[in-house]
Amino acid sequence: MEKLLDNYNSVLGNIRKIKNNSPSFPEDFKLIAVSKTFGENIISKLLEEGHRVFGENKIQEAENKWSNLKKKFKNIDLHFIGPLQSNKAKKALEIFNCIHSIDREKLVKKINDIFGCNEELKSKNHKFFVQVNTGDEEQKSGIRFKDTIEFVKWSKYEQNLNVVGLMCIPPITQDSTFHFIKLKKLSDELELPYTSMGMTNDYEQAIKCGATHVRVGSAIFGKRR
Repeated sequence: MEKLLDNYNSVLGNIRKIKNNSPSFPEDFKLIAVSKTFGENIISKLLEEGHRVFGENKIQEAENKWSNLKKKFKNIDLHFIGPLQSNKAKKALEIFNCIHSIDREKLVKKINDIFGCNEELKSKNHKFFVQVNTGDEEQKSGIRFKDTIEFVKWSKYEQNLNVVGLMCIPPITQDSTFHFIKLKKLSDELELPYTSMGMTNDYEQAIKCGATHVRVGSAIFGKRR
């Protein structure tokens, strides 16, 4: 457990150094601790340190873990960062505060249908990020880069979805910085306040490129089980 806290404080220290050298560092920056595959006892240690922002990518795993943790700890901010199937959208909205993987019309319409039938869920004021396939990779989720502006405007203004930002996962064979700059410019063009980009291997680059949310897992929790 000491290693976990050492890792966590090391990540915070790296972020602090960037913040001290950046006059434009976002005031509402969020470090999302990606806790997928780790159990309640490990996550609790981070919660006891005061950290409240976590990311998961599997609905059932998250439901099993966080239903108990939410009873013990207040003000938990849960982010869904994995691909979301339309038939699991309702459960995702019940568990999570923010979804980072909006990537198709069918999913947007499904979420709207759920909100239309459930005032309690609608009142939670979820935040949504549109996932952008910045490398136009055939096997990867996300809206194609050239289609993003039209899709965001449709989702935000015609479907009234609370789209607050863009998210990307750069191709593993390419320089992440190129994709981070590309996403940030597009986000600025759309006048969206947030960009979700950067993981364990490149979160520092992402912050320097203007990320407001970074998704860091193994640099905090260690090797996945």
